[in-house]
Amino acid sequence: QVQLVESGGGLVQPGGSLRLSCAASESFLRINYISWYRQALGKERELVASITSAGSTNYADSVKGRFTISRDNAKNTVYLQMNSLKPEDTAVYYCNADAVSRTGWGRYWGQGTQVTISS
Repeated sequence: QVQLVESGGGLVQPGGSLRLSCAASESFLRINYISWYRQALGKERELVASITSAGSTNYADSVKGRFTISRDNAKNTVYLQMNSLKPEDTAVYYCNADAVSRTGWGRYWGQGTQVTISS
C-alpha cells in the first residue's frame, strides 16, 4: 500500500524548533519530488518547501532562512526542520509526493500533522 506518514508536529513556543518527518512506504516505485504544504484554519493550503530526487530544494518566501527540507533516501524519508517558529506558522502540515506506484503516476498526500506555535 502506497502511503505517506507524517510525524513530529506539536506545540512549541515562538522562537522554538520542530522537525517534521514524512516516511514514504516502500510501495512507491519512484518518487520524483516531495513537498510540504500547510493549511491554517480558514486559509487555503500553501506550498512550504519541496525537494526533488536529485536534492534540489524550493521554499516559500515566508519560510526561507528558517525552514530546511532534506531527504534520507535510504530511509525513504523527508524532513522539514523548522526553526525560529512564529505564531503564523501554526497550521496542519501535509506531506505530498509526486510519485509512481504500481498503478501509475499520481500525487499522494499524508494525513497531516498539527503544528501549533503559541506561548
